[in-house]
Amino acid sequence: MTAMTNSERPAGLIAIDREMARQASDAIASVHQATAMAASVAASLKSTGKLLLLGMGGSHAVGRAVEPLYRAHGIDAIALPLSEQLGQPLVIEGKTILITSQSGESAEVLRWFSETNGATPHTFGLTLEGGSFLASNAPSLVGVGGTEKAFAATRSLTISFALHLAILAALADDPADALHALENPQSPDTSAALEALHSVRSVVTSGRRLQGLAEAIGLGLTELSRLPCFSLEGGQLRHGPMEMLGPSVGVVLFRAADPTAGLVEAMALSAAEAGSPVIVFDASGEAPVEGVSTIPFAPAAGMAAIFAMLPVAQSFMIAFAASRVENAGTPVRSTKITRSE
Repeated sequence: MTAMTNSERPAGLIAIDREMARQASDAIASVHQATAMAASVAASLKSTGKLLLLGMGGSHAVGRAVEPLYRAHGIDAIALPLSEQLGQPLVIEGKTILITSQSGESAEVLRWFSETNGATPHTFGLTLEGGSFLASNAPSLVGVGGTEKAFAATRSLTISFALHLAILAALADDPADALHALENPQSPDTSAALEALHSVRSVVTSGRRLQGLAEAIGLGLTELSRLPCFSLEGGQLRHGPMEMLGPSVGVVLFRAADPTAGLVEAMALSAAEAGSPVIVFDASGEAPVEGVSTIPFAPAAGMAAIFAMLPVAQSFMIAFAASRVENAGTPVRSTKITRSE
C-alpha cells in the first residue's frame, strides 16, 4: 500500500480526521454530562427488565455491541434495525425503548414516532443533537460536541458508546477501565495488517461478544472503500459462509478477554487454513494466533475493550479505504442523514 501525503488526502478523510481528533474528549465529557438522564434510563430498566435498542446503520451496530453488556445485568436486551421494527414490529409495551440516531432526524425515526404516537413512557432517545426531532420527542441522552459532519461514523460511534457507559454505570457497572481506555489510547502498529489485505476484493468482519464492534467496522469499511465488506457473527460465519473464503476475501476478527476468546481463535485458524488473510484485533491477553496478523492490545473486555480497539480499527478502515479509492470519505450514493426510506 502506498502512503498518502497530507496534500493528497481527500477532503472527506480530512473531515473524518477532525471528528476523530476530538472523539475521546467529547466521549469523556458525554459520560459525565449524561449522569442524570442515564439514571432515569437505568430506573426504567430496573422496572421493566427488558430493553429494545432501535437504530439504523452505525447506531444499530452500537446496539448490537451493548446487548451483552445489558444482558449481564439480567436485562432481556435485543437490538433491532428501526426499519425492521417498523415493518415487522416486536411488542413494545412493558419494555424500555432506546432509539439511537446521531442526527435525530432520519426518516425511520420520524415515521416511528408518527406511527406510535410517541410510543410509551419508557421510550428514550440517544443522539448527538439536542435540538433534533428525536430529542424534542423523547427524553434523551445527548452527546457532547454536536452532530458529526463527516461521512462514515467515527465520533458518533464513540460518543454513543459513552452514553451507554453512563447508563451501565447507573446500573452499578464500574466505568473506570472504560474511561481509562478513552483517556489512554493505545497505538499498535497496523501496517503489516494493512499490507496483508492489499489484494483482497472483499472483507468480512466477525466476532463473538464483540460482534457489534465488528459490524460497526464492517459498515465503515464498505462505506469508505466501496468494496463489499460486511459482518457475520462468528457462529454464523462458521455455518456455511466459510465457502467464500480464500486469498481474495480478507477476514478481520475481534477478540477480547472473555469466555468467547477461544472461539475467535478457532475461527482465525480456520480462515487462515482456507487461504484468507486474517487480521485479529486482540485484547484477549492470550498468545497471538499462529499464521495471522495480530493487532495487540492490553487485556480488556466489554466496554473497555471496545474503547481500546475502536479508534485503532477506525484508523485501520480509513487507511484501507484510502488505498482503494481516490476520494475516500466522500459519498457518491448516500447522504450523511438518510431522509428517505
